[in-house]
Amino acid sequence: MFEKKAALFLYAVSPVHMGAGTATGIIDNPIQRERHTNHPSFAGSGIKGAIRHGFEAIGGDAGLIDSLFGPESGSDNLHAGAVSFGDAQLVAFPVRSLKGGYVYATCPTALARVQRLLKMADKAKEWSIPEPSEGRCLLHNDALLQQGKLYLEAFEYVPVKDETSKPIAEDLAKKALPGDGGYDYFRDKLKQDLVILSDTDFTYFVENATLVEPHVRINPDTGTAEKGGLFYTENLPPESLLVAPVMASQTRTKNENDKDDAAGVMGKINNVIDGKLLQLGGDATTGRGLVMAKMVGGM
Repeated sequence: MFEKKAALFLYAVSPVHMGAGTATGIIDNPIQRERHTNHPSFAGSGIKGAIRHGFEAIGGDAGLIDSLFGPESGSDNLHAGAVSFGDAQLVAFPVRSLKGGYVYATCPTALARVQRLLKMADKAKEWSIPEPSEGRCLLHNDALLQQGKLYLEAFEYVPVKDETSKPIAEDLAKKALPGDGGYDYFRDKLKQDLVILSDTDFTYFVENATLVEPHVRINPDTGTAEKGGLFYTENLPPESLLVAPVMASQTRTKNENDKDDAAGVMGKINNVIDGKLLQLGGDATTGRGLVMAKMVGGM
């Protein structure tokens, strides 16, 4: 039984490729997506595996790995881990804008989901989540407008001046990004440039505005491109924001020296990953998969 719960924000610093493993369209290596919304997501098993793998590298004690995450298969002291990571759901997605470079786009469903997780972690504010109609958007920064319209990619949106988006943006910026100086610009931009679209319009962008890169498979003998070796890999773009649930129970190890309650387990996880740069997914050797972790609640 999980007794402590927290929300883990994951902010993409580089392109992130959490591979789906199968391809049915023109993209050879697509990213993971939810079945019902088609929003990009990170599987909880992948998050947990990546954190376990890099636990020492980000400052964790190697002696805690088995008690927190469970021992490797074949151990003579098999037991479940004391910490669980759920799937990460999309909160905000960067969309190219005619003014301001890009905006942080979101939608009512995404905001309701993050509010639900924050309530689970006892850290939620009562947001009033608006629901714009298709072709309209809610924003509070007039500097994003050109001749009274918001232009995202090749699309034109009619802005609806709505101050309910401002407290949502301020609360997200405070909770989702670290407080150190390296993220001042992005916290301020998230506060100012959050744009709420309809669920339909938002889904169009998260389906069609991801980062797709061409790659060429090289023949190791000739050093030239193999015939038919061109393939395409999809990445979640930098500045994307996701959130995942983190839950902790007391440790299940038989070793009395490693016993800890749920509060202790959550504290150990928080101390190691909060404010740390993690590597998730594939293509690590080309700088992919860098995300900044920020934990909220659970203590």
